[in-house]
Amino acid sequence: MRVPLAVALLVAASAAFAAPAPNGSMIFRQRCQMCHVTAPKQKAGLGPNLAGVLGRKAASTEFLYSPALKGSALKWDKPTLDKFLAGPTRMVPGTRMMIAVGNPADRAALVDYLATLKK
Repeated sequence: MRVPLAVALLVAASAAFAAPAPNGSMIFRQRCQMCHVTAPKQKAGLGPNLAGVLGRKAASTEFLYSPALKGSALKWDKPTLDKFLAGPTRMVPGTRMMIAVGNPADRAALVDYLATLKK
């Protein structure tokens, strides 16, 4: 079966204009870097240092965390980070983290980026 030329051109044009995959590092720089640092042993800013965040207990680094996050008993794995970033105050009422990442693709890219940050 032959595909009509118009259909083939439409498919090719759609692929050419498809939105690029989100870049977690870029999203971090645009939305998170104003408060968070990522270099190991770097002094925290307005938010905690996120070096080595994946796998650690929430509120377990040297930072002035809210009582709500300290009492949350969360451990930062990918699903937990995803849920937290979707709505920090919904997940942990009383947290000082106010910035949410509503777009699921952006959030997934950001969580994947955070997973690369080592202590």
